[in-house]
Amino acid sequence: MIENIHPPEKLQALRQWMREKNRVLVAYSGGVDSSLVLRVATEELEHEALGILAVSPSLPEGERQQAVELAQIMGARLKLLPTHETEDVRYQANAPNRCFHCKDHVYGTLRRYADDHRFDHVVDGMNVEDTLDVRPGRAAAKLHHIASPLHELGFSKDDVRAAARYIGLPNWNKPAAACLASRIPYGTAVTNDLLGQIERAEAALFDLGFRELRVRHHGDVARIEVPDDELPDVLAQRRAILDALKATGYTYVSLDLQGLRQGSMNEVLSARK
Repeated sequence: MIENIHPPEKLQALRQWMREKNRVLVAYSGGVDSSLVLRVATEELEHEALGILAVSPSLPEGERQQAVELAQIMGARLKLLPTHETEDVRYQANAPNRCFHCKDHVYGTLRRYADDHRFDHVVDGMNVEDTLDVRPGRAAAKLHHIASPLHELGFSKDDVRAAARYIGLPNWNKPAAACLASRIPYGTAVTNDLLGQIERAEAALFDLGFRELRVRHHGDVARIEVPDDELPDVLAQRRAILDALKATGYTYVSLDLQGLRQGSMNEVLSARK
């Protein structure tokens, strides 16, 4: 439950955090967390704040477009930087530490840009709940000295959404997103072709009216995760979903009865312990 606090106290703390900095580079994705950070940085630091959107085949085109449009709405400065994590054989191998190699490329690119353009700080949108799941990328953030003001100030996801709603961010209730590689089981090689297939499959379901979902890739099988209350909708559109996903290359289409959940591909890691 998101409380109506006027204004959210932690929002004021975030503003103060930004005011104490000089030039800030924000690792921006278009999600509500990094959008809040970029918006506040822009309001407090104006032209001394810049958002960086890392662009690679692991970022869906729809997410890229939405992120760019939102930055324009916020009046934030934004630069798109290509990153090349999908070309790294360690990333392609898709071991449980894949996220480290991904973030190593992304944060390394941002850190080099910051150093070249004299930005004092690079920050991301991690909140306190982001540490509850398996997150190898946090080691990369520490390696490249990336600050996480939402985490430092104790923002939960509800805190973030309350603050975002208070300042009028249109994406304050946007569902959480994750890179396309998170749909692929550990040990299955990550390729650009495979990322493209997953992107097309999820785009097809969005076109059918679903708002929050994952298409998990298991070879010839697409495993669909949607929130519990949308499970009946999947069955109601069974034929359209089958046709759409088979058109993207899947032979079999399954519905996960556990529903949508964060980090479901990490469940195998817990089972092995």
